[in-house]
Amino acid sequence: MIFEIRFGVEAGTTYSALAAQLNERWGEKFVLKFESKVKKSLITIASNPYLYAIVHKEMQLRKCVLHKNCSILYTIIKDIVLVVAFWDNRQDALDGNT
Repeated sequence: MIFEIRFGVEAGTTYSALAAQLNERWGEKFVLKFESKVKKSLITIASNPYLYAIVHKEMQLRKCVLHKNCSILYTIIKDIVLVVAFWDNRQDALDGNT
């Protein structure tokens, strides 16, 4: 079963901010490479959403590490994967760790 991927408001905001930051620091070629990595990860998540560990027990929030500095945070609601945010791994740890 392939799960539907949806983006929450925060996910769109954090993705745009991250892409802008990457473009400013390393240019468009790097952003395109990052976008490709995001797409591949989302395909993996849609196919097997339980693959990644829960990092916030109360919210059932899961974390897919894209790069040592960035992760996708998502939750599963029935047959939908809701991408909550793109997380800068250098930020403070998430509250509610397991």
